[in-house]
Amino acid sequence: MRLAATASHNQAYAVQGLLCNHGTSRGRKELGIRIPRPLGHGPSRFIPEKEILQVGNEDAQMHTLFADSFATLGRLDNITLVMVFHPQYLGSFLKTQHYLLQMDGPLPLHYRHYIGIMAAARHQCSYLVNLHVNDFLHVGGDPKWLNGLENAPHKLQNLGELNKILAHRPWLITKEHIEQLLKTEEHSWSLAELIHAVVLLTHYHSLASFTFGCGISPEIHCEGGHTFKLPSVSNYCICDITNGNHGVDETHVSPAGSISTTESFCEVEALMEKMKKLQECRDEEEASQEEMATRFEREKRESMSVCCSEDEESAPTRDVSRHFEDTSYGYKDFSRHGMHVPTFRVQDYSWEDHGYSLVNRLYPDVGQLIDEKFHIAYDLTYNTMAMHKDVDTSMLRRAIWNYIHCMFGIRYDDYDYGEINQLLDRSFKVYIKTVVCTPEKTTKRMYDSFWRQFKHSEKVHVNLLLVEARMQAELLYALRAITHYMT
Repeated sequence: MRLAATASHNQAYAVQGLLCNHGTSRGRKELGIRIPRPLGHGPSRFIPEKEILQVGNEDAQMHTLFADSFATLGRLDNITLVMVFHPQYLGSFLKTQHYLLQMDGPLPLHYRHYIGIMAAARHQCSYLVNLHVNDFLHVGGDPKWLNGLENAPHKLQNLGELNKILAHRPWLITKEHIEQLLKTEEHSWSLAELIHAVVLLTHYHSLASFTFGCGISPEIHCEGGHTFKLPSVSNYCICDITNGNHGVDETHVSPAGSISTTESFCEVEALMEKMKKLQECRDEEEASQEEMATRFEREKRESMSVCCSEDEESAPTRDVSRHFEDTSYGYKDFSRHGMHVPTFRVQDYSWEDHGYSLVNRLYPDVGQLIDEKFHIAYDLTYNTMAMHKDVDTSMLRRAIWNYIHCMFGIRYDDYDYGEINQLLDRSFKVYIKTVVCTPEKTTKRMYDSFWRQFKHSEKVHVNLLLVEARMQAELLYALRAITHYMT
Protein backbone atom coordinates (compact mmCIF):
# COMPACT_ATOMS: atom_id res chain seq x y z
CA MET A 1 0.00 0.00 0.00
CA ARG A 2 1.36 3.41 -0.94
CA LEU A 3 0.54 6.15 1.54
CA ALA A 4 0.03 9.83 1.00
CA ALA A 5 1.54 11.92 3.78
CA THR A 6 -1.84 13.50 4.42
CA ALA A 7 -5.15 13.86 2.64
CA SER A 8 -3.88 17.26 1.58
CA HIS A 9 -1.56 15.70 -0.99
CA ASN A 10 -4.52 14.17 -2.78
CA GLN A 11 -6.32 17.49 -2.70
CA ALA A 12 -3.22 19.19 -4.07
CA TYR A 13 -2.90 16.73 -6.93
CA ALA A 14 -6.56 17.27 -7.87
CA VAL A 15 -6.00 21.00 -8.02
CA GLN A 16 -2.83 20.42 -10.02
CA GLY A 17 -4.76 18.40 -12.62
CA LEU A 18 -7.14 21.28 -13.10
CA LEU A 19 -4.28 23.73 -13.37
CA CYS A 20 -2.51 21.68 -16.00
CA ASN A 21 -5.64 21.98 -18.16
CA HIS A 22 -6.32 25.59 -17.25
CA GLY A 23 -2.86 26.82 -16.47
CA THR A 24 -3.40 30.45 -17.30
CA SER A 25 -4.45 33.03 -14.79
CA ARG A 26 -7.52 33.74 -16.91
CA GLY A 27 -8.45 30.03 -17.03
CA ARG A 28 -8.21 29.74 -13.26
CA LYS A 29 -10.33 32.82 -12.77
CA GLU A 30 -13.02 31.40 -15.07
CA LEU A 31 -13.10 28.21 -12.98
CA GLY A 32 -13.23 30.23 -9.77
CA ILE A 33 -10.29 28.29 -8.36
CA ARG A 34 -8.48 29.58 -5.30
CA ILE A 35 -5.16 27.81 -4.94
CA PRO A 36 -4.08 26.86 -1.42
CA ARG A 37 -0.40 26.59 -0.63
CA PRO A 38 1.19 25.50 2.62
CA LEU A 39 2.08 28.23 5.06
CA GLY A 40 5.04 26.31 6.43
CA HIS A 41 7.75 24.05 5.09
CA GLY A 42 7.13 20.51 6.31
CA PRO A 43 5.69 19.00 9.50
CA SER A 44 7.65 21.25 11.90
CA ARG A 45 8.38 24.96 12.12
CA PHE A 46 11.58 24.13 14.06
CA ILE A 47 13.08 21.27 12.05
CA PRO A 48 14.10 21.72 8.39
CA GLU A 49 11.89 19.66 6.08
CA LYS A 50 14.89 17.99 4.45
CA GLU A 51 15.88 16.48 7.83
CA ILE A 52 12.50 14.82 8.37
CA LEU A 53 11.82 11.41 6.87
CA GLN A 54 9.90 11.79 3.62
CA VAL A 55 6.94 9.48 3.06
CA GLY A 56 7.99 6.97 0.41
CA ASN A 57 11.57 6.79 1.68
CA GLU A 58 10.81 4.87 4.87
CA ASP A 59 12.13 1.40 5.67
CA ALA A 60 9.87 -1.60 6.30
CA GLN A 61 9.48 -0.93 10.04
CA MET A 62 8.56 2.69 9.54
CA HIS A 63 6.25 1.85 6.64
CA THR A 64 4.35 -0.49 8.97
CA LEU A 65 4.07 2.31 11.55
CA PHE A 66 2.80 4.72 8.91
CA ALA A 67 0.29 2.14 7.66
CA ASP A 68 -0.95 1.48 11.22
CA SER A 69 -1.32 5.21 11.86
CA PHE A 70 -3.16 5.74 8.59
CA ALA A 71 -5.45 2.78 9.22
CA THR A 72 -6.39 3.80 12.78
CA LEU A 73 -6.54 7.59 12.42
CA GLY A 74 -7.50 7.88 8.75
CA ARG A 75 -4.56 10.22 8.31
CA LEU A 76 -0.81 10.47 8.67
CA ASP A 77 -0.47 13.59 10.77
CA ASN A 78 2.55 15.79 11.37
CA ILE A 79 2.98 14.56 14.95
CA THR A 80 3.58 11.07 13.55
CA LEU A 81 6.00 12.39 10.92
CA VAL A 82 8.12 14.03 13.65
CA MET A 83 7.83 11.23 16.23
CA VAL A 84 9.08 8.71 13.66
CA PHE A 85 12.61 9.90 14.47
CA HIS A 86 12.11 7.31 17.24
CA PRO A 87 10.15 4.36 15.77
CA GLN A 88 10.14 2.27 18.96
CA TYR A 89 8.46 5.04 20.91
CA LEU A 90 6.07 5.91 18.06
CA GLY A 91 4.84 2.32 17.94
CA SER A 92 4.02 2.37 21.66
CA PHE A 93 2.45 5.83 21.44
CA LEU A 94 0.15 4.89 18.53
CA LYS A 95 -0.91 1.65 20.22
CA THR A 96 -1.77 3.47 23.46
CA GLN A 97 -3.62 6.31 21.75
CA HIS A 98 -5.59 3.86 19.59
CA TYR A 99 -6.67 1.94 22.69
CA LEU A 100 -7.70 5.12 24.53
CA LEU A 101 -9.74 6.51 21.63
CA GLN A 102 -11.13 3.54 19.75
CA MET A 103 -11.07 0.26 21.69
CA ASP A 104 -13.61 -0.94 24.28
CA GLY A 105 -13.60 1.25 27.37
CA PRO A 106 -15.82 2.92 29.97
CA LEU A 107 -16.46 6.11 27.95
CA PRO A 108 -18.40 6.46 24.65
CA LEU A 109 -16.31 7.46 21.63
CA HIS A 110 -17.62 11.02 21.30
CA TYR A 111 -16.90 11.70 24.99
CA ARG A 112 -13.29 10.62 24.45
CA HIS A 113 -12.71 13.10 21.64
CA TYR A 114 -14.51 15.88 23.50
CA ILE A 115 -12.28 15.33 26.54
CA GLY A 116 -9.29 15.51 24.17
CA ILE A 117 -10.60 18.88 22.94
CA MET A 118 -11.06 20.13 26.51
CA ALA A 119 -7.53 19.09 27.47
CA ALA A 120 -5.78 20.52 24.38
CA ALA A 121 -7.73 23.78 24.68
CA ARG A 122 -6.30 24.43 28.16
CA HIS A 123 -2.99 25.12 26.37
CA GLN A 124 -4.60 26.87 23.38
CA CYS A 125 -3.41 23.99 21.19
CA SER A 126 -5.63 24.65 18.19
CA TYR A 127 -3.75 21.97 16.21
CA LEU A 128 -5.01 19.16 18.50
CA VAL A 129 -8.39 20.83 19.00
CA ASN A 130 -8.96 20.88 15.22
CA LEU A 131 -8.01 17.22 14.84
CA HIS A 132 -10.42 16.13 17.55
CA VAL A 133 -13.26 18.40 16.47
CA ASN A 134 -13.22 16.48 13.19
CA ASP A 135 -12.97 13.12 14.97
CA PHE A 136 -15.73 14.10 17.40
CA LEU A 137 -18.11 14.87 14.54
CA HIS A 138 -17.02 11.75 12.64
CA VAL A 139 -18.11 9.47 15.52
CA GLY A 140 -21.49 11.19 15.83
CA GLY A 141 -20.79 13.94 18.36
CA ASP A 142 -23.37 16.73 18.70
CA PRO A 143 -22.09 19.86 16.84
CA LYS A 144 -23.81 22.06 19.47
CA TRP A 145 -21.28 20.93 22.07
CA LEU A 146 -18.57 22.63 19.99
CA ASN A 147 -20.16 26.04 20.57
CA GLY A 148 -18.82 26.01 24.11
CA LEU A 149 -18.42 23.85 27.19
CA GLU A 150 -21.71 25.20 28.56
CA ASN A 151 -23.47 23.39 25.68
CA ALA A 152 -22.00 20.01 26.62
CA PRO A 153 -23.67 17.67 29.14
CA HIS A 154 -23.29 18.63 32.81
CA LYS A 155 -21.23 15.53 33.34
CA LEU A 156 -18.52 16.88 31.01
CA GLN A 157 -18.89 20.40 32.37
CA ASN A 158 -18.18 19.05 35.85
CA LEU A 159 -14.88 17.64 34.54
CA GLY A 160 -13.71 21.19 33.77
CA GLU A 161 -12.34 21.84 37.27
CA LEU A 162 -10.22 18.67 37.25
CA ASN A 163 -9.01 19.49 33.73
CA LYS A 164 -7.95 22.98 34.85
CA ILE A 165 -6.06 21.86 37.96
CA LEU A 166 -4.41 18.85 36.29
CA ALA A 167 -3.14 21.01 33.43
CA HIS A 168 -1.65 23.79 35.54
CA ARG A 169 -1.35 22.91 39.27
CA PRO A 170 -1.84 19.17 39.76
CA TRP A 171 -0.44 19.29 43.31
CA LEU A 172 -3.72 20.95 44.39
CA ILE A 173 -5.89 17.93 43.52
CA THR A 174 -7.52 16.37 46.58
CA LYS A 175 -9.91 13.54 47.29
CA GLU A 176 -12.66 16.19 47.60
CA HIS A 177 -12.31 16.96 43.87
CA ILE A 178 -12.73 13.26 43.17
CA GLU A 179 -15.71 12.96 45.50
CA GLN A 180 -17.50 15.84 43.75
CA LEU A 181 -17.28 13.99 40.42
CA LEU A 182 -18.28 10.59 41.77
CA LYS A 183 -21.18 11.76 43.95
CA THR A 184 -22.94 14.33 41.76
CA GLU A 185 -26.14 12.28 41.64
CA GLU A 186 -27.53 12.17 38.05
CA HIS A 187 -24.34 13.61 36.52
CA SER A 188 -21.91 11.43 38.45
CA TRP A 189 -18.95 9.54 37.05
CA SER A 190 -18.12 5.92 37.80
CA LEU A 191 -14.59 5.17 39.00
CA ALA A 192 -13.78 3.41 35.72
CA GLU A 193 -15.07 6.36 33.67
CA LEU A 194 -13.06 8.78 35.77
CA ILE A 195 -9.85 6.78 35.31
CA HIS A 196 -10.44 6.80 31.53
CA ALA A 197 -11.06 10.56 31.62
CA VAL A 198 -7.96 11.26 33.74
CA VAL A 199 -5.75 9.25 31.39
CA LEU A 200 -7.17 11.13 28.38
CA LEU A 201 -6.69 14.52 30.05
CA THR A 202 -3.07 13.80 30.97
CA HIS A 203 -2.38 12.31 27.54
CA TYR A 204 -3.57 15.44 25.72
CA HIS A 205 -2.03 17.94 28.13
CA SER A 206 1.34 16.30 27.52
CA LEU A 207 0.73 15.90 23.77
CA ALA A 208 0.09 19.65 23.62
CA SER A 209 3.57 20.03 25.12
CA PHE A 210 5.03 17.89 22.32
CA THR A 211 3.08 19.79 19.65
CA PHE A 212 4.44 23.17 20.76
CA GLY A 213 7.85 21.85 21.86
CA CYS A 214 8.60 20.46 18.38
CA GLY A 215 6.87 23.29 16.52
CA ILE A 216 4.33 21.02 14.83
CA SER A 217 2.72 22.75 11.83
CA PRO A 218 -0.93 22.32 10.81
CA GLU A 219 -1.45 20.16 7.72
CA ILE A 220 -2.29 22.09 4.55
CA HIS A 221 -6.00 21.14 4.70
CA CYS A 222 -6.33 22.33 8.32
CA GLU A 223 -7.04 25.80 9.63
CA GLY A 224 -3.78 27.72 9.85
CA GLY A 225 -2.01 25.32 7.48
CA HIS A 226 -2.56 27.13 4.20
CA THR A 227 -2.92 30.48 2.52
CA PHE A 228 -4.45 31.58 -0.78
CA LYS A 229 -1.99 34.43 -1.26
CA LEU A 230 0.54 33.99 -4.02
CA PRO A 231 4.18 33.87 -2.95
CA SER A 232 6.38 36.85 -3.67
CA VAL A 233 8.86 34.78 -5.70
CA SER A 234 8.31 35.42 -9.42
CA ASN A 235 9.74 32.24 -10.93
CA TYR A 236 7.37 29.69 -9.36
CA CYS A 237 5.62 27.18 -11.58
CA ILE A 238 2.04 27.08 -10.31
CA CYS A 239 2.09 23.26 -10.32
CA ASP A 240 5.20 23.36 -8.11
CA ILE A 241 3.33 25.46 -5.59
CA THR A 242 0.51 22.93 -5.48
CA ASN A 243 2.98 20.08 -5.08
CA GLY A 244 4.74 21.82 -2.24
CA ASN A 245 7.93 22.04 -4.35
CA HIS A 246 8.56 25.67 -3.58
CA GLY A 247 11.69 26.03 -5.65
CA VAL A 248 13.54 27.91 -2.92
CA ASP A 249 16.28 26.31 -0.89
CA GLU A 250 15.49 26.28 2.79
CA THR A 251 18.40 27.48 4.79
CA HIS A 252 18.63 26.49 8.40
CA VAL A 253 19.62 29.63 10.21
CA SER A 254 22.31 28.95 12.74
CA PRO A 255 20.71 29.21 16.18
CA ALA A 256 21.74 31.94 18.56
CA GLY A 257 23.09 34.04 15.69
CA SER A 258 26.75 34.65 16.44
CA ILE A 259 27.48 31.36 18.23
CA SER A 260 30.24 29.60 16.33
CA THR A 261 30.46 25.87 15.60
CA THR A 262 33.58 25.74 17.76
CA GLU A 263 31.72 27.18 20.76
CA SER A 264 28.86 24.73 20.29
CA PHE A 265 31.34 21.86 19.99
CA CYS A 266 32.92 22.99 23.26
CA GLU A 267 29.49 22.87 24.92
CA VAL A 268 29.15 19.19 24.08
CA GLU A 269 32.66 18.43 25.32
CA ALA A 270 32.02 20.35 28.55
CA LEU A 271 28.76 18.48 29.17
CA MET A 272 30.45 15.12 28.67
CA GLU A 273 33.24 16.14 31.04
CA LYS A 274 30.67 17.09 33.70
CA MET A 275 28.98 13.72 33.33
CA LYS A 276 32.32 11.98 33.78
CA LYS A 277 33.18 13.97 36.92
CA LEU A 278 29.73 13.43 38.44
CA GLN A 279 30.11 9.70 37.93
CA GLU A 280 33.49 9.80 39.66
CA CYS A 281 31.99 11.74 42.59
CA ARG A 282 29.17 9.19 42.86
CA ASP A 283 31.74 6.43 43.13
CA GLU A 284 33.78 8.25 45.76
CA GLU A 285 31.18 9.53 48.21
CA GLU A 286 27.45 9.63 48.81
CA ALA A 287 25.63 12.61 50.31
CA SER A 288 23.61 12.17 53.52
CA GLN A 289 19.80 12.00 53.41
CA GLU A 290 19.63 15.45 55.02
CA GLU A 291 21.90 16.91 52.35
CA MET A 292 19.90 15.19 49.57
CA ALA A 293 16.66 16.69 50.95
CA THR A 294 18.27 20.14 51.13
CA ARG A 295 19.46 19.90 47.53
CA PHE A 296 15.97 18.92 46.39
CA GLU A 297 14.35 21.89 48.14
CA ARG A 298 16.99 24.21 46.68
CA GLU A 299 16.39 22.91 43.16
CA LYS A 300 12.64 23.15 43.62
CA ARG A 301 12.95 26.81 44.68
CA GLU A 302 15.33 27.56 41.82
CA SER A 303 12.96 25.96 39.30
CA MET A 304 10.37 28.52 40.40
CA SER A 305 12.68 31.36 39.40
CA VAL A 306 13.15 30.00 35.88
CA CYS A 307 10.94 32.25 33.78
CA CYS A 308 8.91 30.81 30.94
CA SER A 309 9.22 32.61 27.62
CA GLU A 310 7.17 35.74 27.01
CA ASP A 311 8.47 36.01 23.43
CA GLU A 312 5.99 37.19 20.82
CA GLU A 313 7.36 34.68 18.30
CA SER A 314 5.33 31.78 19.68
CA ALA A 315 3.03 29.99 17.25
CA PRO A 316 -0.19 31.83 16.44
CA THR A 317 -3.27 30.02 17.71
CA ARG A 318 -6.95 30.64 17.23
CA ASP A 319 -9.11 31.21 20.29
CA VAL A 320 -10.27 27.87 21.67
CA SER A 321 -11.24 29.15 25.13
CA ARG A 322 -14.90 28.27 24.60
CA HIS A 323 -13.92 24.67 25.27
CA PHE A 324 -12.98 25.39 28.89
CA GLU A 325 -13.76 27.71 31.80
CA ASP A 326 -11.64 30.10 33.89
CA THR A 327 -9.28 31.27 31.16
CA SER A 328 -7.11 33.23 33.61
CA TYR A 329 -6.09 30.12 35.54
CA GLY A 330 -2.57 28.90 34.74
CA TYR A 331 0.82 27.82 35.97
CA LYS A 332 2.14 31.40 35.86
CA ASP A 333 0.06 32.29 38.94
CA PHE A 334 1.95 29.70 40.91
CA SER A 335 5.33 31.46 40.64
CA ARG A 336 4.06 34.53 42.47
CA HIS A 337 5.69 35.30 45.79
CA GLY A 338 4.35 33.23 48.63
CA MET A 339 3.06 30.30 46.57
CA HIS A 340 4.45 26.94 47.58
CA VAL A 341 4.43 23.44 46.09
CA PRO A 342 4.35 20.72 48.75
CA THR A 343 6.77 17.82 48.38
CA PHE A 344 5.38 14.59 46.95
CA ARG A 345 7.63 11.68 47.96
CA VAL A 346 7.73 8.93 45.35
CA GLN A 347 8.62 6.49 48.12
CA ASP A 348 5.13 7.09 49.56
CA TYR A 349 3.18 6.86 46.29
CA SER A 350 4.71 5.79 43.00
CA TRP A 351 3.52 4.82 39.55
CA GLU A 352 5.19 1.40 39.75
CA ASP A 353 3.81 0.41 43.17
CA HIS A 354 0.46 2.19 43.25
CA GLY A 355 -0.69 4.04 40.11
CA TYR A 356 -0.07 1.23 37.63
CA SER A 357 -2.19 -1.33 39.47
CA LEU A 358 -5.03 1.16 40.11
CA VAL A 359 -5.30 2.05 36.40
CA ASN A 360 -5.06 -1.56 35.29
CA ARG A 361 -7.73 -2.66 37.78
CA LEU A 362 -10.29 -0.06 36.68
CA TYR A 363 -9.35 0.21 32.98
CA PRO A 364 -7.78 -3.16 32.03
CA ASP A 365 -4.63 -3.19 29.85
CA VAL A 366 -4.24 0.60 29.84
CA GLY A 367 -1.87 0.58 32.82
CA GLN A 368 0.34 -1.85 30.92
CA LEU A 369 0.32 0.28 27.75
CA ILE A 370 1.15 3.48 29.63
CA ASP A 371 3.86 1.76 31.64
CA GLU A 372 5.49 0.46 28.47
CA LYS A 373 5.41 3.97 26.98
CA PHE A 374 6.99 5.47 30.11
CA HIS A 375 9.81 2.94 30.05
CA ILE A 376 10.53 3.29 26.34
CA ALA A 377 10.85 7.09 26.62
CA TYR A 378 12.98 6.90 29.79
CA ASP A 379 15.27 4.09 28.63
CA LEU A 380 15.54 5.07 24.96
CA THR A 381 19.15 5.58 23.90
CA TYR A 382 21.36 5.22 20.86
CA ASN A 383 24.47 5.79 23.00
CA THR A 384 25.25 8.99 21.13
CA MET A 385 25.62 12.65 22.06
CA ALA A 386 25.84 14.99 19.08
CA MET A 387 28.89 13.75 17.14
CA HIS A 388 30.05 11.32 19.86
CA LYS A 389 29.29 7.59 19.95
CA ASP A 390 29.38 4.93 22.68
CA VAL A 391 28.18 7.38 25.33
CA ASP A 392 26.16 6.35 28.40
CA THR A 393 23.41 8.98 28.50
CA SER A 394 21.46 7.54 31.45
CA MET A 395 22.66 10.25 33.84
CA LEU A 396 21.47 13.01 31.50
CA ARG A 397 18.12 11.37 30.82
CA ARG A 398 17.50 10.93 34.54
CA ALA A 399 18.40 14.57 35.23
CA ILE A 400 15.85 15.76 32.64
CA TRP A 401 13.10 13.47 33.97
CA ASN A 402 13.74 14.33 37.62
CA TYR A 403 13.97 18.06 36.92
CA ILE A 404 10.47 17.97 35.41
CA HIS A 405 9.14 16.08 38.42
CA CYS A 406 10.96 18.48 40.72
CA MET A 407 9.04 21.40 39.15
CA PHE A 408 5.86 19.57 40.20
CA GLY A 409 7.20 18.99 43.73
CA ILE A 410 7.91 15.28 43.20
CA ARG A 411 11.00 13.97 44.98
CA TYR A 412 13.06 10.77 44.64
CA ASP A 413 14.88 10.13 47.93
CA ASP A 414 17.73 8.33 46.21
CA TYR A 415 18.55 11.08 43.70
CA ASP A 416 21.15 13.82 44.18
CA TYR A 417 19.45 16.95 42.84
CA GLY A 418 22.77 18.77 42.78
CA GLU A 419 23.41 16.96 39.48
CA ILE A 420 20.66 18.91 37.72
CA ASN A 421 22.46 22.25 37.89
CA GLN A 422 25.61 20.59 36.61
CA LEU A 423 23.93 19.01 33.59
CA LEU A 424 21.14 21.38 32.57
CA ASP A 425 22.10 24.95 31.71
CA ARG A 426 19.81 27.95 32.01
CA SER A 427 18.60 28.01 28.38
CA PHE A 428 17.75 24.32 28.57
CA LYS A 429 15.83 24.81 31.82
CA VAL A 430 13.86 27.68 30.28
CA TYR A 431 12.93 25.46 27.33
CA ILE A 432 11.94 22.54 29.58
CA LYS A 433 9.82 24.65 31.91
CA THR A 434 8.08 26.45 29.04
CA VAL A 435 7.29 23.27 27.11
CA VAL A 436 6.02 21.48 30.23
CA CYS A 437 4.18 24.30 32.02
CA THR A 438 3.16 26.86 29.39
CA PRO A 439 3.80 25.11 26.06
CA GLU A 440 1.85 27.69 24.05
CA LYS A 441 4.70 30.15 24.74
CA THR A 442 7.42 27.96 23.19
CA THR A 443 9.42 29.66 20.43
CA LYS A 444 11.85 28.56 17.76
CA ARG A 445 14.51 30.73 19.36
CA MET A 446 14.21 28.71 22.56
CA TYR A 447 14.36 25.42 20.63
CA ASP A 448 17.47 26.58 18.80
CA SER A 449 19.21 27.98 21.88
CA PHE A 450 19.71 24.72 23.81
CA TRP A 451 22.02 21.86 22.80
CA ARG A 452 23.12 23.77 19.71
CA GLN A 453 25.37 21.03 18.34
CA PHE A 454 22.91 18.18 18.92
CA LYS A 455 20.83 16.55 16.19
CA HIS A 456 17.15 17.31 15.76
CA SER A 457 16.38 13.67 16.56
CA GLU A 458 18.02 14.21 19.97
CA LYS A 459 15.90 17.29 20.61
CA VAL A 460 12.78 15.33 19.68
CA HIS A 461 13.95 12.66 22.15
CA VAL A 462 14.11 15.39 24.82
CA ASN A 463 10.49 16.20 24.01
CA LEU A 464 9.50 12.55 24.45
CA LEU A 465 11.02 12.68 27.94
CA LEU A 466 9.11 15.91 28.66
CA VAL A 467 5.83 14.37 27.43
CA GLU A 468 6.09 11.23 29.53
CA ALA A 469 7.52 12.85 32.67
CA ARG A 470 4.73 15.43 32.60
CA MET A 471 2.04 12.81 32.03
CA GLN A 472 3.36 10.67 34.89
CA ALA A 473 3.51 13.69 37.25
CA GLU A 474 -0.13 14.57 36.54
CA LEU A 475 -1.20 10.95 36.88
CA LEU A 476 0.56 10.58 40.23
CA TYR A 477 -1.36 13.46 41.77
CA ALA A 478 -4.72 12.42 40.29
CA LEU A 479 -4.35 8.73 41.13
CA ARG A 480 -3.16 9.47 44.67
CA ALA A 481 -6.31 11.56 45.21
CA ILE A 482 -8.47 8.72 43.83
CA THR A 483 -6.70 6.25 46.12
CA HIS A 484 -7.32 8.53 49.14
CA TYR A 485 -10.99 8.74 48.17
CA MET A 486 -11.25 4.94 47.89
CA THR A 487 -9.63 4.38 51.28
